[in-house]
Amino acid sequence: MSKTAIEMLEITKVFPGIIANDKVNLLVEEGEIHALLGENGAGKSTLMSILFGLYEADGGIIKIHGKEVKINNPNDATALKIGMVHQHFKLVHSFTVTENIVLGLEPSKNLGNLDLKIAEKRVAELSATYGLSVDPKAVVENITVGMQQRVEILKILYRDADILIFDEPTAVLTPQEIDELLSIFRRLKAEGKTIVFITHKLREIKAVADRCTVLRRGKYIDTVDVAKCSERDLAEKMVGRTVNFKIDKKPAQKGELVLSIQDLTVIDSRGLPAVKDLSLDVYSGEIVGVAGIDGNGQSELIAAISGLMPAKAGKILLKNRDITPDSIRVRNESGMGLVPEDRHKHGLVLDFRVDENLILKKYHNEPYTNKTGFLQFPIIRKHAEELIKDFDIRAGNGPATLARSMSGGNQQKVVIAREIDLSPDLLIVAQPTRGLDVGAIEYIHSRIVRERDKGRAVLLVSFELDEILGLCDRIAAISKGQIVGIVDAENADERKIGAMMGGVASA
Repeated sequence: MSKTAIEMLEITKVFPGIIANDKVNLLVEEGEIHALLGENGAGKSTLMSILFGLYEADGGIIKIHGKEVKINNPNDATALKIGMVHQHFKLVHSFTVTENIVLGLEPSKNLGNLDLKIAEKRVAELSATYGLSVDPKAVVENITVGMQQRVEILKILYRDADILIFDEPTAVLTPQEIDELLSIFRRLKAEGKTIVFITHKLREIKAVADRCTVLRRGKYIDTVDVAKCSERDLAEKMVGRTVNFKIDKKPAQKGELVLSIQDLTVIDSRGLPAVKDLSLDVYSGEIVGVAGIDGNGQSELIAAISGLMPAKAGKILLKNRDITPDSIRVRNESGMGLVPEDRHKHGLVLDFRVDENLILKKYHNEPYTNKTGFLQFPIIRKHAEELIKDFDIRAGNGPATLARSMSGGNQQKVVIAREIDLSPDLLIVAQPTRGLDVGAIEYIHSRIVRERDKGRAVLLVSFELDEILGLCDRIAAISKGQIVGIVDAENADERKIGAMMGGVASA
């Protein structure tokens, strides 16, 4: 007989304007990998935040290993051997791996002095036991995102957690890092750990989960045996309708040259060339995808085009005009839209309202500002209401909702809505569906194709090969800051693109 590790019964949580959890039930067995699936804003993160003590439920009961408990804060959760890895990591970037892991539980010598050698030894032991391969002495800001996530896992293992919660653990990982993380999940399960992970990615659920609980708009829908459910079944339970997994698009109607990148070189923060003599053209009416493993110059390329980083050499032409020395505002007003890869750092002002974020690039223009320089709030609010409806943005307090209070997927929808609303000649989209559920992905893909069909030039950067292959008309593979080759999407396959991403030029 299997034993129950977690019982969350009739859990209710209400925020202003929205019922995040409406009498939700969750039962997780000991030693299983349990997926928590739902649309953006379905209440998944809220439910797990209640289990970890970040929120207090307004109603319901929590039992851990059959015993009813009160979890008022994360310290209570830690005492119950519950650990959580958040979607946005909680790390001090200037600290070492070990310093981050032991923070709050620092081992000490005589007179209370910190003994890092003991801690480093323990971290190395944990790293070896679970195959996490992390250098205890490395500084966090110098390691990859995938390694940072391993540090987060080690933080909760160091605290002897038996129940491990992961909130969107693969949202910022490369395909290779995702495979490694799923292997770590299997290893943790083999050690007797119980894992709950929130995800939108159906393939990952099928690859690693034993059972899956589905939430929709704050309500419990079903718990299923993953082995007996197809990806399509899971998607339909999640969104409540049939989902089209194939991207429907007509052949591209290629028009005039919109973006021309000529011999571009960009120097990164370490003083090294991240982009080297790169040239690429994008025409109106087409989607050009940049495919590559994370860290091969994609971020610096997008930053240089959009004006966030200077070009060391080369030119960037937008509609035959050299914009290389131009400011970000001038580039925006010249017809450029950008969906950045980091929505928190470059996409949103988190402490602004939704309606304010939706006019960040045109607040200074009429009708949003009148001739005397005053913002026109009724017009700004009406504009936001239209975009919220059009892009199905789940904002509990409507236009007045703070961006910080929204789910990651809905934050992403705000950014995409704002950029598409600009009707730019060039739309740059970096990781546009990161953190989105299948229903939202279907919609965002259709909107990107619609922009192409309106004659926009679209430059897409994505780590999702399925997205690149399904959405793009031409694919440029980047490796070590250089374009290795460009192929028509209809003549491409995963193996060919994968080889090019590894630096092998196309034949």
